[in-house]
Amino acid sequence: MGLFDRLKRGLQKTKEVLRTDVRDLFKAGEILDDQKIEEFEARLIKTDMGVASSSAICEEVRKKHGGRTVILEEIEETVKEKIRTLLEGEGDTKWDLEDPLSPLNKNPDGVTVILVAGVNGVGKTTSIAKLANLILKQNKTVLLAAGDTFRAAAVEQLTMWANRLGCDIVTRPDGTDPASVAYSGCERALETGVDYLIIDTAGRLQTHTNLMEELHKIKRVISKKIPGAPHESLLVLDATTGQNGISQAENFTKAIECTGLILAKLDGTARGGVTVAIRQKMGIPVKYVGVGEQIDDLELFNSQGFVDALFV
Repeated sequence: MGLFDRLKRGLQKTKEVLRTDVRDLFKAGEILDDQKIEEFEARLIKTDMGVASSSAICEEVRKKHGGRTVILEEIEETVKEKIRTLLEGEGDTKWDLEDPLSPLNKNPDGVTVILVAGVNGVGKTTSIAKLANLILKQNKTVLLAAGDTFRAAAVEQLTMWANRLGCDIVTRPDGTDPASVAYSGCERALETGVDYLIIDTAGRLQTHTNLMEELHKIKRVISKKIPGAPHESLLVLDATTGQNGISQAENFTKAIECTGLILAKLDGTARGGVTVAIRQKMGIPVKYVGVGEQIDDLELFNSQGFVDALFV
């Protein structure tokens, strides 16, 4: 199954609302009035796009098509283009389909440090392995630091992936201060001169103040050892999360200033609209999407492909 087909399957719930509701609500030949547009906005919100994004999409529809004869294909194209624009947002993030590492902020003076966070159960450890694999396939070197020291299985799992991938990993005994693991990872990275260091962190609820402060401490320790680090702070988000994803993005950003999202588990029937809401509200772009359980199932985010999958 190709990426486009997996995206279509993963975004099934959002697709049902967008494609079906556009054709159910807007009848060809009728005049498009405000009542229809408001009803469409209410349905858009159900895709987890949030009020701001849904309002922006419907305002675009109103501006271009309001009071005019409905031409379904043109309205659909307007909705698609607006969603794509919202997803790409403002800023300097680039998605070069020829370069899988293009959206990553890189350190021009040495090792690029990537800090990865997320709540329990989102697929964080597997996403780290997939990202490491992607980096290695670009003929770059990578070091992993197993900072999830409170869950023994997490260290074992990441160590297993490191062995499979053939990359080095820094580990410490269970219960070790995660910040010290991050520090040791930075030391090893500087000693060996690797291109990328990826630091795992303990899965935590975004509402747990002490654990979020610990995450902030990890970030401080990293920046003291390698000025400017972490260069990327990636939040792994379960594609089925829904509106709780906004809360996660807000709270993790307070702790580590999230620079991008990895949208994991986009191989079921996710709504996926929350990515539009997060981009619109906080400016955090999706950089990668996980579309399966295999090591190669991490893809560079493609806004056009993502939007097309919502309507086909």
